[in-house]
Amino acid sequence: MLVGVVGKTNTGKSTFFKAATLAEVEIANYPFATIKPNHGVGYIRTRCPGRDFGVECTPKAGFCLGSERFVPVDMMDVAGLVPEAHKGKGLGNQFLDDLRQAHVLINIIDCSGSTSERGEPGSPGTYDPANDIKLLETELGMWYLGILNKSWAQFAKQTQFERKKIGAAVAKQFSGLNVTEKVADEAIRLLGLDPENAAKWSDEQLKDFAVELRKRTKPIIVAANKMDVNEAEKNIESLKEQFPEHIIVPCSAESELALREAAKKQLIKYVPGDKDFEIADAARLSGKQKTALEFIKKNVLEKFGSTGVQQTLNKAVFELLNYIAVYPVANPKLQDKDGNVMPDCFLVPQGTTALDFAFKVHTDLGKNFVRAVDVHTKKVMGKEQKLKNGDVVEIISSK
Repeated sequence: MLVGVVGKTNTGKSTFFKAATLAEVEIANYPFATIKPNHGVGYIRTRCPGRDFGVECTPKAGFCLGSERFVPVDMMDVAGLVPEAHKGKGLGNQFLDDLRQAHVLINIIDCSGSTSERGEPGSPGTYDPANDIKLLETELGMWYLGILNKSWAQFAKQTQFERKKIGAAVAKQFSGLNVTEKVADEAIRLLGLDPENAAKWSDEQLKDFAVELRKRTKPIIVAANKMDVNEAEKNIESLKEQFPEHIIVPCSAESELALREAAKKQLIKYVPGDKDFEIADAARLSGKQKTALEFIKKNVLEKFGSTGVQQTLNKAVFELLNYIAVYPVANPKLQDKDGNVMPDCFLVPQGTTALDFAFKVHTDLGKNFVRAVDVHTKKVMGKEQKLKNGDVVEIISSK
């Protein structure tokens, strides 16, 4: 899974990425501080089922803090977005191409309204952040439409003449953007388009189709950043009214970065996503650091319940993509063949069956699948049984 972090320059995009990954990236308030995409590993937070069994898990990837499991996901921070990126303005072509393999996008906006359309810093309240939600959707939709238009007339007529499915042709053209034949067919049905006469679709219908493909393959969650600035509170209420179909998370990436850096230095005890932290070594804190921590506690954590960075990642995966976390084990002791306790956690789409999961873990397990066992309930699971978030599954095969 690849999570793309997008947005204009100076909205806190790279700060969000660094806070989520603790990767070393350049953070600056001038256009195109990020030119080549930065790659890092972020973590989805989920309840660790180990405590249900009174055991401590030993993850191969990720880690556990207390009763919380942190599951790794790939993240990418791309160049800043500018209007008409789909026409190549700014670093538009590179920006869009870098996003091809992303499964979900986090749109970092400056909710305080202190960043202009071009990414220039200004005073809070001087810009409407709603424009940035519309900007990204417009640019991505026009990008998809441009790809569709490149050879639409030719292959629409060809598929009609050869009586081939238009969904399959679209999937082939968009294969690098995660568009499948099923996705294309579902978009066609939703929009009420005639799959037998694609050559006769109007320009508006084609645009709607491109936008729907984007929604299904590059869903967007909005991180309303800079919530520690007073004007942001008023703006986020307006955004939620204007965009009721969007997931909008109040966020302070700068606060999260400060907390994670302090925890890394063992100055505080902090679990990413928590609503509070604990001072671990007050003697080592400078007066400036104490003031900063008090500000974060009062103006971010107490107001919003978290800094929003971890919540944005979680909502992107669990709510927007509708994924679940499932743990495969080799025996009722929750071990793998080497004796590690629940070493693996897989993020899989809701609706994944026991057989699907067996193939996900290892092809041979899927091919030789006999049954699965829900370790929580000790009940046998048939191959078509759908898994739930937090399931611990023992897969039994014939080999």
